[in-house]
Amino acid sequence: MNKQNSQDNAERAEHRRSSDNSGNGSGETSQDRGGRGWHGDPQGHAAAGSKGGQKVSRDRAHMASIGRKGGQAVSRDRKHMAEIGRKGGQSRSESAGAGGEGG
Repeated sequence: MNKQNSQDNAERAEHRRSSDNSGNGSGETSQDRGGRGWHGDPQGHAAAGSKGGQKVSRDRAHMASIGRKGGQAVSRDRKHMAEIGRKGGQSRSESAGAGGEGG
């Protein structure tokens, strides 16, 4: 059984070495290309991500769930929430004072 594990490990290591060259036959890795992503085109990578984001954002229930989770995470920080409330209160009182003097 140990012999089989050794062979499996050797095959995995060989697979990692052979897949590191990005399949272009030159032995060039993604780091050699300046870390430009999975296909060497940053704009193409961004466009693909944008399409995925647009697809996900059509599902309103899913987006609501994401927002709810984010709100729960933020609201755990009571100091942060108090600061938000304080800023909101100051902003509201400043705008109420400016609006009342003009009339």
